[in-house]
Amino acid sequence: MEDILRPLYQERASHEETLGVLLIEKNKKFSPSTDHFDVILFIIVEKADTPWQVKHYEFKDKKAALHVVTLHQLNQWLMLGSHRRVVDWVVNGKVLFDRNEFVDSLKTRINDFPIAERKKKIGIEFAKLVRRFSDGKELYHAGHFLDAYNNIIHALHHLARLSVIEHGFYPEVTVWNQVKQIEPEIYKLYEELTSSDEPINKRIELLILANEFSLSAKTELGSRHLKDIMNTRQETWSFYELMVHPEMEDYKIDLGAMLEHLIEKEYIKVIRQDTKGIGIFHRTYQFRN
Repeated sequence: MEDILRPLYQERASHEETLGVLLIEKNKKFSPSTDHFDVILFIIVEKADTPWQVKHYEFKDKKAALHVVTLHQLNQWLMLGSHRRVVDWVVNGKVLFDRNEFVDSLKTRINDFPIAERKKKIGIEFAKLVRRFSDGKELYHAGHFLDAYNNIIHALHHLARLSVIEHGFYPEVTVWNQVKQIEPEIYKLYEELTSSDEPINKRIELLILANEFSLSAKTELGSRHLKDIMNTRQETWSFYELMVHPEMEDYKIDLGAMLEHLIEKEYIKVIRQDTKGIGIFHRTYQFRN
């Protein structure tokens, strides 16, 4: 297989911007991890005109997919978890080319999962958890049970991923298998929602109560990244200042819901500042000590 595919990657490996080439083979008949292709060639480059390029090939009776990904795009996937198969590809892929041990260092980074990176990923998952849970609760009280169910199950997924990250692992495609080993209590919540014989409204009602408890328990952990940012200065922060902060880029869309949760839980205080309008104040924010 490697010999057949060598012409596809050999020339690219000679380019200075190419950092690494990995090969991932399908190891079972039904293989979503390789997008049902027989083999994936995963090429990481320093920079390119497009952040992610994919080409499909056929040879003999097999199919191959070639992915060329910039380092920036790869880092974004690892941070956001938006392409979870990539973790499996990097960790378990066969290294065909490795410039200055880049791929080896990347594997070590994923296995070690540095604290700073872990803290940011926890913040991202926590913000998504708050948003999904808030939306699910509102839809439940409005009587939209199927939409509420959809949001609550997404909230549980974010809670599960947060738990996996907290324990020092990257969430994989089989995140519930990870959670079953790490925090079986969260896995039981998932089973309650998906397998119970109770009517859907009763299942959601019970899960809302359980989620309230889990959300409160994870608030201190989930807010650490935001707290570190806000504590870099003594002055208060406007919402816009937080939105445009480079470290907030990956979860600014859920920042409003997260801030309101932290205010409600008394982690953050609101400082009102005068505006030109009489009786109208600008809201700024500060973490409580």
